[in-house]
Amino acid sequence: MAIQIKPRASAFRRATEPPPEPVQSMAQKYFVSPEIFADEQKRIFSGRWLLVGHQSQIAKPGDYFLATVADENLIVVRDQRSQIRGFYNVCRHRGTRLKEEVCGNSLTIQCPYHSWTYGLDGRLAGAPHMDEVPGFDKADYPLNGANLGIWEGFIFVNLESNAEGLEDWFAPLNQKFSAWNIPNLRSAKRIEYEVRANWKLMFENYSECYHCPGVHPQLQKVSPYDSAENDLHEGPFLGGFMKINPGKSLTTSGNACASFVGKIENLQQVFYYSIFPNMLLSLHPEYVMVHQVWPQSPDRTLILCDWLFHPDAFAQPAFNPNDAIEFWDLTNKQVWHMCELSQQGISSRSYKPGPYSSRESIPAAWDREYLRHLS
Repeated sequence: MAIQIKPRASAFRRATEPPPEPVQSMAQKYFVSPEIFADEQKRIFSGRWLLVGHQSQIAKPGDYFLATVADENLIVVRDQRSQIRGFYNVCRHRGTRLKEEVCGNSLTIQCPYHSWTYGLDGRLAGAPHMDEVPGFDKADYPLNGANLGIWEGFIFVNLESNAEGLEDWFAPLNQKFSAWNIPNLRSAKRIEYEVRANWKLMFENYSECYHCPGVHPQLQKVSPYDSAENDLHEGPFLGGFMKINPGKSLTTSGNACASFVGKIENLQQVFYYSIFPNMLLSLHPEYVMVHQVWPQSPDRTLILCDWLFHPDAFAQPAFNPNDAIEFWDLTNKQVWHMCELSQQGISSRSYKPGPYSSRESIPAAWDREYLRHLS
């Protein structure tokens, strides 16, 4: 299938066009205030669809991983019928945390305290000595479920009890990324980064390449910073593409490191999208890179980065995922260092918001979306 993105004069905003208001960076309080951080956790991270992983992480029945979302710990598991489910990691007996290992495989979910045992579908299957309690019915005590959905193979959860359906939330992106075959891809590696900076700085940095010539010389050599075009420029989904020099790839060697992930129409483009509030999606011809962004405090952020490849690539002799991973690990570290320097400067009493350039329309749009969710 060909890429669904077709250039149209009305659909694209050149990266050089002036951004609409506001045209200044945000006030200091949004990057340093504990009160605003707490408000973000309540208004944004407790009530929006959040990326927690990819379905390839739990390929077999009984496979599970744990996810921490706004101070809640969740079990994400594939059940015996291959359905992916999400449960609060809390026993219905006396509230004990059920799973401690961050991932694994188990055919049941058993409490380590009093051995209450649940099926992978969440039903209570065993409760020692509770049959001696008058009126006790195991059917009354299943695990508490969390809202969970799958989009393009990515697993999302939402803690809001009356959450908008995941399909409705992602309706504007329907079939947009189908050419990349994302549901069938597999991760070759995950790297965790702990960044000493506010989480919003990662999104603002990701959304522009104004900084690329000075910060990313290895990226600039193969993907010119001034080649950017944006096709999503307002709302929770933002981004577009940049050009790749002919015959080159975004790898350390400059060569393609794997077979193509799908039927990609234009092999000289890489697409970058931010998906509010915790996903950064980078679409290359031969791999997909995805970041999960998890705020830890006003000046600390945990970032999980995965590199996904076509499953057939893993059996090919020429497969060299490290060529891409090392390229972006270096780029990531360059970015995180700039974000940490930004955090240090923004924390100064001398800081005042500065003007966005004509190449920073997407960071300005991201700021507007963020402020809308806090209003």
